[in-house]
Parts: sequence; structure tokens; C-alpha cells
Amino acid sequence: MDLSNLKPAEGSVKNQGKRVGRGQGSGKGGTATRGHKGAKSRSGYSKKLGFEGGQMPLQRRVPKFGFTNINRVEYQGVNLDTLQQLVDDKKIKDTIDFETLVQLRLAGKNDLVKILGRGELKSKLKVSAHKFTASAKAAIEAAGGEAVTL
Repeated sequence: MDLSNLKPAEGSVKNQGKRVGRGQGSGKGGTATRGHKGAKSRSGYSKKLGFEGGQMPLQRRVPKFGFTNINRVEYQGVNLDTLQQLVDDKKIKDTIDFETLVQLRLAGKNDLVKILGRGELKSKLKVSAHKFTASAKAAIEAAGGEAVTL
């Protein structure tokens, strides 16, 4: 180390931000880099979400449509390939019920479970759930298992 390659220690020198609005002499006085007039130059300005400068915002230009059915029943879907994977990983043996699905975090304790037919099931399983698709029920029974509706 000599005078030609001296430099301050890592992290000791901070590049501080520009101090605006601290007098004319600083070169950043007057409008304090905000330009003249308009909402953006005022203190406390924050742009409204979706604001388009006074143009009618997209959210208001697009018409409303449809409705929300208050009696809708949501099911948590579990596919056959997921069940087969659990059997391969030796997490389940021959029966799978709602409590098992909750423990394996495939469903929440307040969910309704529907078994869906993606993938193939090779092992014989007794599956109990709230609903089954026709293809899932057929696949479970074809593998020699049984589908029990709760």
C-alpha cells in the first residue's frame, strides 16, 4: 500500500442523497427539483391507484357484468396422480380419508374435498371424500379400490 492506491475502508463512505430545498446557493433551491405548479409539486401528493391524469380510468371505462352466486360451494381438488405419488412415497397404505388429507396438507380442515381424475391410479385404495368426478370414481374402482362419498 502506498499513496497511489489509498482508499477508504469498505462501507465507511456513504453517498448521501441530494439535499433539496435548502436555498438558492445549493442549486437545488426554489422549486426543489419538482418543477413548477401542478399536483406533483405540492406536499402530501400521492397518486390515486388507477389514476390516469383525469382521463376516465380503465376500471370505470369497462362495463360491469356477471354476479357472484352467494350459494356457491367451493371444493378443494385432489388429483389421482397426487394420491398415487403419496402411495409411492409410502405416506399412505390402503385407505385415505379426510383426516389424512388434512394431515398431509392437501386440504384445510374446513374444506370440502373433491377427487379429480388427472393421472392414473395403480394401487388399490379406499378413498373417502365429499365428491368424486366420474372419471376419478371409475379409475379408483378399476384399480380395485372403493370410493366412499362423505
